Amino acid sequence: MELRMNTGIEPLPHRNYVALAILATAPVILAAALGTFATMPNISGWYSTLVKPSFSPPNWLFAPVWTALYVSMAYAFFRILHLDISLPGRTAAIIVFVAQLTLNATWSFAFFAAQSPFVGLLVIIPLESLIIASIILFAQIDRVAAICLWPYAAWVGFATLLNAWIWLLNP
Repeated sequence: MELRMNTGIEPLPHRNYVALAILATAPVILAAALGTFATMPNISGWYSTLVKPSFSPPNWLFAPVWTALYVSMAYAFFRILHLDISLPGRTAAIIVFVAQLTLNATWSFAFFAAQSPFVGLLVIIPLESLIIASIILFAQIDRVAAICLWPYAAWVGFATLLNAWIWLLNP
């Protein structure tokens, strides 16, 4: 008698793991790269001149936190892509995940490249909503993938608060 743990993932042939890993990782890396492209030129200039709330983390903390979050996001996405293509809810989960990933990159352009905390706020609020929607959709088909997104939702929730305070403090 063979005992198998129900992880929500049916194994695929080994040859598909690399392709799925690339498919899951590429859009996350693209979002991270675009965000970095929009953010970095503005950190030492425009961003350094803004009045920030007392709870604003030091600039050096953002890179390691975002790196960990992007790794977790890619792993969660890999788990969803790894599921059987006919699984109900899989396609919706993928669409919402990609939509939130698009807003993730867009926020850096809205806030940093456009140098507009207000426009950043207009992007980050729906971003947080789509992250929560991704968590809900992921949880219906893969609990581990959903759990991987919770730190991301928490950080973006904090970033939303930070963004709002920066907007209020810099009229």
